[in-house]
Amino acid sequence: MQNKLFFKVLIIVVLMLMLGIPLMMIESTVTSRMQFREQAAASIASDSVGEQTVIGPVLVVPYTEEVDVRETTPEGKVKVTTNVTQRRHLVFPDDLQVQGSIGAERRHRGIHEVLVYNGQHKFAGVFTLPVVADLPRARDARVTLSGQPYLALPIEDVRGLRDIPQLQWGGGTVEFAQDALLGAYKRGLHATLGPAVLEGGQVPFSFALNLAGMERQSFIPVGKNNVVTVKSDWPHPQFNGRFLPEKREISDTGFATTWRVPSLAANVRQELLNMAADDWEGRAAAATAATAAQGAGARAGTALDRFSVALVEPVNAYSLADRATKYGLLFVALTFAAFFVFEILKRLPIHPVQYALVGLSLAMFFLLLLGLSEHFAFALAYAAASAACIGLIGYYLAHVLRDRRRGFAFGGALTLLYGALYGLLCSEDNALVLGSILLFAVLAAIMVATRKVDWYQLGGAAQAIESEAGPA
Repeated sequence: MQNKLFFKVLIIVVLMLMLGIPLMMIESTVTSRMQFREQAAASIASDSVGEQTVIGPVLVVPYTEEVDVRETTPEGKVKVTTNVTQRRHLVFPDDLQVQGSIGAERRHRGIHEVLVYNGQHKFAGVFTLPVVADLPRARDARVTLSGQPYLALPIEDVRGLRDIPQLQWGGGTVEFAQDALLGAYKRGLHATLGPAVLEGGQVPFSFALNLAGMERQSFIPVGKNNVVTVKSDWPHPQFNGRFLPEKREISDTGFATTWRVPSLAANVRQELLNMAADDWEGRAAAATAATAAQGAGARAGTALDRFSVALVEPVNAYSLADRATKYGLLFVALTFAAFFVFEILKRLPIHPVQYALVGLSLAMFFLLLLGLSEHFAFALAYAAASAACIGLIGYYLAHVLRDRRRGFAFGGALTLLYGALYGLLCSEDNALVLGSILLFAVLAAIMVATRKVDWYQLGGAAQAIESEAGPA
């Protein structure tokens, strides 16, 4: 008798493990749909504009360093050779202030949705200018300007520019031109200033940058003191990078945030100076190419300290569907456990095929959830998928258990279970404690329901169940 009960339990366990196969297939489908969404985002970025990173501005001074080298020939004559090296001296702003405003909108590619934005940023600050005599040089070297100084502004994706920025430099106006000309960081803009810049003193600057992008806006703090303020009408920001905002205000109508980053807290200035310390077009480009994601086409600022704000969806249907699927086997196990306890207490037989059909209907819930969430809000998709599965299982069990009330009771229990799962999905930070409470409650219910069961007599109960079921 005990052997029959053992084999029944074994069959139930095997069925439960076999149902893990369709659950794994559904989880794989969720993963592939997430990849399709990423491909849609990459397609939109390829066709229009991607994530944005802005470095600078940085003042670049090209100059030539000449060093006389004296050598004595075998004949005893003194030969003088002049070594000429092209250099670039970088000057960073003393104060850099950025006031940004980001307006978000949705863009679709098929059924997939991606957030894009239009950014309007006002840059302002002060440069302390060097004079030619103060440019870095070797001992006894002569320096002369080899080109006109310019203000470099690397931008990750220049396709996002909505107009040509005008640089307000001192009392004049200079229009930006293409190419950043900042070592390996070539994408972006530069404004030629002329040799009269190197007269020392402090010069204020400002310009407006209208820059569109997709999902994320990053800034590289090059100033001695950097203050960046960003406002947006999007109420769901995500802050990333090496520095978190000093202040943030988030409401249903948008957010406002402020970063305050001194140069001592970031590696930006030192990294750029290291790049400029070597031959500009030779060793510096080769050394920087690897950290800047390979050469001239590199993403601006990949290896430099930065901070960013991303516009995110409050509910990511694919991530929630993926998390829900991970609870699939737990759903099946709890349902099968309830069936088995019901068999023991009520002596009402439930065939393994009936176990399997109910388990498959539980698995179908997750596939329905994934499909519906691509076209409707996640909460609505979850309600529709759970209602369909609960209704089907309740109707089926009303006949399997030979009593509509029993079918409705199981349907009610499944409703509570689906409600608990939705709470777990919506409360990611509290998922562990809520899941622990749920499992404890289920275990307590089973222990209370079976507290008077004589487990040594379960073999006889199993035989009675089979006799009531009659011939197959």
